[in-house]
Amino acid sequence: MCPREGCPKHMVMGPCGGVRQDGGCEVVAGPCVFEAPAGWVDPVPAVPLRQVPLILADYTAAPYSVPMLTAVARVLAADCDAVLVGEHQNRPDFPPTLLASLLQAAGARPWMTLACRDRNRIVLEQELNGLRHLDVDAVLCVTGDARAHDVRPDVTQVFDLDGPRLAALAAAAGLTAAVPEAPAAPPRNLRPGRLAQKQRAGAAVAVLNHAAVDTVTAFMAGAAEAGVTIPVIASVAVFTDEPSAAGLNSLPGLELDPATVRAVLADPDPLAAGIAAAARQAAALLAVPGIAGVNLSGLGSARGYEYAATVKAELARRIREEYRG
Repeated sequence: MCPREGCPKHMVMGPCGGVRQDGGCEVVAGPCVFEAPAGWVDPVPAVPLRQVPLILADYTAAPYSVPMLTAVARVLAADCDAVLVGEHQNRPDFPPTLLASLLQAAGARPWMTLACRDRNRIVLEQELNGLRHLDVDAVLCVTGDARAHDVRPDVTQVFDLDGPRLAALAAAAGLTAAVPEAPAAPPRNLRPGRLAQKQRAGAAVAVLNHAAVDTVTAFMAGAAEAGVTIPVIASVAVFTDEPSAAGLNSLPGLELDPATVRAVLADPDPLAAGIAAAARQAAALLAVPGIAGVNLSGLGSARGYEYAATVKAELARRIREEYRG
């Protein structure tokens, strides 16, 4: 399979999740070159997920800090089934294999994100085999957001592969391949079919970017019609102050309800209001047919990484109690 001509990320199985609301490319000026996703010809057998988490949580801590990593991981591990470790274009950290081993030692079950932006195929294969050796629960296979023009302009962006092709490599290596999808990103009508193609490429589970409940409901109906049968985890936007809300709305392909944001930030107790709003969204998402769990998405608070972890832990307890009730 050859990359689509004109795609700066060298994607075969586009469009990526970063398409702007006007249909523009997130990297260069002009429209996204994908009018329809490419079909995955030969299905790749998926490695099933051992346990579908009811509650997954974004892991965020200071880069290259083992004490901080340990503290945050312990807080989240007490109430969350697993932690999702991202890879951000402006926040490099320890290699995924080292991060995974440190998080496991701290008692967490890490889902490791592996992005194609900074690694060629050989290095991706090395990381996959290292993560397989560590027996991690899942690897989230992403193409990766492009590096901003002012972030390390001296560093080459690779994009040897895209997320679906990486998922196929992960499954072939014996790993459970997780994939992202962005229900709110244009063109919305292609998103359900694209997830079906990722399933054919070996994906065993999907994690959605945060979006409104109505958007997720429509997406899941389309996904079922397209033949998606893998478990899908929907993201809950977690914010309790202005910086954490802004961070959730800073990238293309994400959807945050402005009225909810205004209500939380205007509340006399934005911490309690933010947790309550996220718990309501989680309950609504878990009622959508096909949604198997939720991911607590975003920083949660700007008052420090450990404090933000306690916010997510409290939210996780609230969701679990209401779900069982």
